[in-house]
Amino acid sequence: MKGRCALDKGCKKYQTIWGVWACYGVSAVFTAALVAPVRAAEPVQADKTQVVTVHANPAHLPAGGGLIRPATEPQAESVINAEYIAHQAPSATAFDLVAQLPGAVVSGSDPFGFSPQTNITVRGMNGDAIGYVLEGMPLNDIAYYTGYPSQFADSENYETIGLQQGAPDLDSPVLNAAGGLMKLRFKTPADKAGGMFDTSYGSYNTNRQFLRLESGDVAQTGLRGFVSYSHAATDNWRGPGRDERQHVDFKLLKTWGQYSNAALLGSWNQAIDSYYPQVTKDAWQADGVHGANNLAARYNAGNDVGGTDYWRLARQPERTLYMAAPVNLNLTRGLDLKITPYAQGAYGNAPGGMQLPTTGLFNGVEPVQLTPDMANNPSGMMSVRTDYTQRSYRSGFTAALDWKRGPNDLVLGYWYDYGDDTEKQTFSTLNLSGSAGSIWGGSPLSSADGQELWGANNHTISQTNALFVGDRLSLLHDRLLLSAGFKEVMFSRVGTNAMPGSTYRVSTNTAVPLPRVGARLQITPHHQVFFNATTNFRTPAETALYDVYDPTSGAVEQKGTNSLKNEYSIAEELGYRYADDMVVGTLTLFNYNFTNRQIATLVMLNGAPVQSTINAGGQTTRGVDVEVGLRPWHHISPYVSGEYLHSTIDNDLYSGTEVLPTRGKRSVRSPTLQAAAGLTYDDGRFFGVMTIKYTGHQYATFMNDERMPSHVTGNLALGYRMKDVSVLHAPEFRMNFINITNQHYLSGVADPTLNAHDTVGRHGSVVSGQSPDYYIGGGFAALFTASTGF
Repeated sequence: MKGRCALDKGCKKYQTIWGVWACYGVSAVFTAALVAPVRAAEPVQADKTQVVTVHANPAHLPAGGGLIRPATEPQAESVINAEYIAHQAPSATAFDLVAQLPGAVVSGSDPFGFSPQTNITVRGMNGDAIGYVLEGMPLNDIAYYTGYPSQFADSENYETIGLQQGAPDLDSPVLNAAGGLMKLRFKTPADKAGGMFDTSYGSYNTNRQFLRLESGDVAQTGLRGFVSYSHAATDNWRGPGRDERQHVDFKLLKTWGQYSNAALLGSWNQAIDSYYPQVTKDAWQADGVHGANNLAARYNAGNDVGGTDYWRLARQPERTLYMAAPVNLNLTRGLDLKITPYAQGAYGNAPGGMQLPTTGLFNGVEPVQLTPDMANNPSGMMSVRTDYTQRSYRSGFTAALDWKRGPNDLVLGYWYDYGDDTEKQTFSTLNLSGSAGSIWGGSPLSSADGQELWGANNHTISQTNALFVGDRLSLLHDRLLLSAGFKEVMFSRVGTNAMPGSTYRVSTNTAVPLPRVGARLQITPHHQVFFNATTNFRTPAETALYDVYDPTSGAVEQKGTNSLKNEYSIAEELGYRYADDMVVGTLTLFNYNFTNRQIATLVMLNGAPVQSTINAGGQTTRGVDVEVGLRPWHHISPYVSGEYLHSTIDNDLYSGTEVLPTRGKRSVRSPTLQAAAGLTYDDGRFFGVMTIKYTGHQYATFMNDERMPSHVTGNLALGYRMKDVSVLHAPEFRMNFINITNQHYLSGVADPTLNAHDTVGRHGSVVSGQSPDYYIGGGFAALFTASTGF
């Protein structure tokens, strides 16, 4: 930059003290004092006011509208901050908010983020291969590893959301982070009492209200906190149904000394969501967002499916509670103890409609006789709601000693996790209006002798013990950072299956060593390179342990086993970073090698959508990520990101006793190209953000005989921020336009299959095709929001 001031070198020394005070503004004051002519002392007039103009140091301003920031760790990580989040629709989930980052592909079902039928992939790795952590607390489902972003937090309470695309932190309490780690952080409670309120209204009769109250520093004790509540509801944008969500976030923080603090934080969520059916490609081409691709608005017991397509039979209720208490104790100079205990609870139902025969039913392998009034149904069939309920409890803690001495930073830690998960499938009969009792579980169908009819009934206890040690060595005045770490994970599951005829007790134990190394070199103040090599593993979903039976025949639909192999991966990243007063950018090359790759899919278990996994054998994934953002220039901040991905299957795969020729085929859910761009304008009063995302085609089958088309979507936000009005701080009015071109598109692969069309295997037999299903992306929506601080 031309015209750099004479005191620039000295100003850099004090930038950390002055914070947002500008080097150039302070330098100008001293320069003026040096060149001003010497005058005799004059009396000072007390009634005059001095005006000091402060200019922010460009290096402290957010780049790319808050979508990128400089990084120093030897691993790829993209971070979005509160400035970007504040411009988005307040209903946006963590998945929606990171959708512009390199490698991230978000598959949604509605425009506002209410539906739990959403997914994210990072560098082709599915959402169940990504760890989700809120200030040291894991958020993944303990049975399936997936994350449900509408349960995590309200967007107004996020300070930052970080996405580590390939190498998760050593101390992260997750088992499934081959696809990276999403790190969520709440805002720090304010020093002064006050709060924030916003209210929104928009398309599809959407309304939302949010209130956050800040305690401020309580009696100068260093204790401060916030609590927030939100309520939101919306009609389904396609088909019948209405979603409703209530949510509470809270955080208490106590600080003392220079480095010690303790917090209590958490989230409570209750949602009742309506189901959006996934579709085959043929169904999409035939009906698009209309017709048979939606559930029925009215109950009709006389239609071809006996009224089981009625939308109220598929309402999905869920309650969750997450709590954590992170503590950082400075024991002595250079020695810190960090402990994060956590506890969680969840209960939900994933129901659906189906027809059962009134005779010839089975409970596992045992025949079941219904009561005479049911068995004598003239049609021989009865319509039921299948309730697939999951009740889970989880608790654990991470503890780490961090010892800094000279150039070394040594950490020694332990993670323990205990999970208790119960899953049942029961059946509830319908009355004349199509109702089947409470959506939280209903009244289970029983046999003539009073025994409940089950489609599934299992209980699993999971325990994790992990020891980790790591060292960071800083050399050359912190220009060179070398890191190495090792993590030993010991994981066990013990389960019982109450289905008659099944193996009652099952168990599995595994111990996996996970070494890692990394390095970062600051070549010049603006240029940096980094490298890392990490290892990760993942066990199959717990449902793989249990036998599953068809209640209409007693036949085994899935044979449970504890011998499935763990997924294991070795990943390397090589990256270059650039950062100065105007430009922040990163270029990352990556390579993965997988064995026993676990691919998530959805199966319909007796009418209910249940997650399952496919062992995809070996996989090689290589590619490059890039992102660049500019700091505000005349109030304008552009951002671009992109990814090239080449991911292939390394093995032929079994389908029964036949072998499909899949070796060398492209991996599912792995678009070769994707790109995003954002443009932010904010002059302190008027602001606007435009984003656009291109996602290339991706295969939905391992045989690559069906793929999802590419698509482009764009969002727009426009708003005005007022000056303070009485007790109201910076009232703001904002319009968010989502999918501004109203694209009708398939947003993601919901359940990949081996092959969509009949295929001749290596042994000469024909393997029948099975069509994969897809998510339908949300249509155009607009949302008006009025907000204010106080």
